[in-house]
Amino acid sequence: MGLGDLADSITRQIEAMGDATSEALFEPVIRLGVTGLSRAGKTVFITSLVANLMNRGRMHGLTATAEGRVQTAFLQPQPDDLVPRFDYESHLAAMTGQNPHWPASTRAISELRLSFRIQPSGLLGGLRGPRTVHLDIVDYPGEWLLDLALLDQSFADWSADALDRIANRPQAETFLTQVDGIDPAEKLDEPIAQGLASDFAAYLKSARESGYSDCTPGRFLLPGDMEGSPALTFAPLPKLAKPTRGSLYREFERRFEAYKSRVVKPFFRDHFSRIDRQVVLVDVLGAIHAGPAALEDLRRAMAEILAAFRPGANAFLSQLFLGKRVERILFAATKADHLHHSQHPQLTAITEALLREAKDRADFAGAKTAAMSIAALRTTVEERIEHQGKPLDCVRGRLLETGKSAAFYPGALPEDPARLLSPARNGEEAWLDADYQIMRFAPADLLLKPGEGPPHIRLDKAVEFLIGDRL
Repeated sequence: MGLGDLADSITRQIEAMGDATSEALFEPVIRLGVTGLSRAGKTVFITSLVANLMNRGRMHGLTATAEGRVQTAFLQPQPDDLVPRFDYESHLAAMTGQNPHWPASTRAISELRLSFRIQPSGLLGGLRGPRTVHLDIVDYPGEWLLDLALLDQSFADWSADALDRIANRPQAETFLTQVDGIDPAEKLDEPIAQGLASDFAAYLKSARESGYSDCTPGRFLLPGDMEGSPALTFAPLPKLAKPTRGSLYREFERRFEAYKSRVVKPFFRDHFSRIDRQVVLVDVLGAIHAGPAALEDLRRAMAEILAAFRPGANAFLSQLFLGKRVERILFAATKADHLHHSQHPQLTAITEALLREAKDRADFAGAKTAAMSIAALRTTVEERIEHQGKPLDCVRGRLLETGKSAAFYPGALPEDPARLLSPARNGEEAWLDADYQIMRFAPADLLLKPGEGPPHIRLDKAVEFLIGDRL
């Protein structure tokens, strides 16, 4: 550890001790991290979460609410002045207005503080006045979390792994053709470098749209004000035994290391290391619909994400966390409203099996984990229809493309998750005995009563697991 790293480590220890003392003596703060991969519904989750905690008529599964101990919940200015505020009001208006529609996805880190006035429970609860508990919600892209795996990889290792994974993907055809046509040992030509980086970024975007999850480096998808910078101008290349100075390979190697030190590490240092509780949103239904390869890819991605909660496995994280660990992690399979409730147990079981390896690692690290099927905003109603002389449990909602109401049956999820995970692990190209469909529903028109938040499925149970013990 260098002198600068040592000083930074000491500073963080002092800050952590000060924060802990302040919270213990005055107003406790819970930092809840919310992340998920593409189309998992982070923005909708946070918006509905806040709305339902401020208007708790639908939050009966939250013990503090059921016992009447939450006197009020209100928004306050967030403590981090340099982090953008999560635009709760605009997102809620989009979801619940006269012409409801899905809010725009957040494309960078953002934060929101929700404060509770809580009446303590127990024998001394009646002798004490209410206390204030702050919930700081930190929203960040799941692709950024996947970048953690890069910290332990060299450019050569990352390139070999990336090129191997994408070799047979049609989305990567243009990029692979470009790679085949260049010599990494040649002197750097910036237009060629930019073309390779652009084609690789285009592949990542196409792969994400096709249901794949291993879309790293994450900033290639969400560059923000870094777009066009050298730190985002590299791509995987075939390995060279002895790359020379000034070559394309050596420059891409240098830029890869700069990406790790200037982009990845600051995120973990400044934001991730301070999180107490974490929810990881997973579009399991979308991955199943995309096919076995996408489902296996999601399983691997979740295992990599959980590495971030095991600081002992990475020297940088070990220095960063200084003994602090995320206490609870919830894996939430979203869009449960696309299924009849009779299939929710199967969706939860598939999620648990899909994340078994990653979940076991987190349990070993001492974190309490759970898997759950939820819908942060319920867009459908259930109904039973006759199909070929047999009853069929469906959901009905307003189609996103046409606005028309339609009944939908996605297919029967198997009772045994191995019926899906085994073909995925074995590299099957398609499901052998079933066809799983998805439908894109628009938010329903809502008439909310006073004190009610937007309709949901098990959002209250999710909140109880994540922060119920601290309320």
